[in-house]
Amino acid sequence: MKPIILDGKKLAKKIEELLKLRVAKLKEKTGIVPTLAIILIGNNPASEIYIKIKLSACERIGVKTKLIRLVEQTTTEDAIKIIENCNKDKEISGTLLQHPAPKQVDEEKCFKAIIPEKDVDGLNPLSDFKAATPLGIITLLKRYHIEIEGREAVVVGRSRILGKPMAMMLLDENATATICHSKTKNLEKIIKRADILVAALGKPKFIRGEWIKKGAVVVDAGFNRGGIGDVDLEKAIKRCSAYTPVPGGVGPMTIISLIGQVVEAAEKTNNH
Repeated sequence: MKPIILDGKKLAKKIEELLKLRVAKLKEKTGIVPTLAIILIGNNPASEIYIKIKLSACERIGVKTKLIRLVEQTTTEDAIKIIENCNKDKEISGTLLQHPAPKQVDEEKCFKAIIPEKDVDGLNPLSDFKAATPLGIITLLKRYHIEIEGREAVVVGRSRILGKPMAMMLLDENATATICHSKTKNLEKIIKRADILVAALGKPKFIRGEWIKKGAVVVDAGFNRGGIGDVDLEKAIKRCSAYTPVPGGVGPMTIISLIGQVVEAAEKTNNH
């Protein structure tokens, strides 16, 4: 049997239509339009691309955006002042710091400075929301009726933005979750046990096709130069039961999850 393609682009479009209705309803009842503030420090070309995609999706859904550009030399203290201004601004429903920020900026301090009710990227430990990419992955698995409970899940990657929250969310869904990284010993052996594999390492084709357990579900959250994921998908497809394409799998689900949380933040603030 051919493996199922977990089409994030297609699902994100469906969710987009539902969000449009929620935004229209909120505006009609309260006059409020959900607004996302994006803080960009420096001029990272990859960040510029991601922000363009976010702005475009927000525009389609009817969510307002406020892009705050800061110079490359911005300090942590200066970034936090901007975040605090966003915290106080009643028109802003959600705030995010585009990552990665330049090295001199302490991202952790900045994430923690965003108040929980506006942390739509889910990166403050006290956030009212979930980390956008893991949330998008869980949504994708559920919409395609992939069984999570009781299955062995392996997450390769330990970033606090993706790998760590992903493992926690899988545990919350009653999977048995193992978190690995590039320095893990016997990585191949651990991956071969996975019923669900989430690759979030940021190394092109690092995970070989022959490492994939027969019938496993492969979620490739990596996006490297040239549109290449972290898994050698060409070979993995022959062994897995379902997989996310790169691009068009995890990426669109991250964006739609983020915007969904902006809409939710606006609804909560206005008791809608």
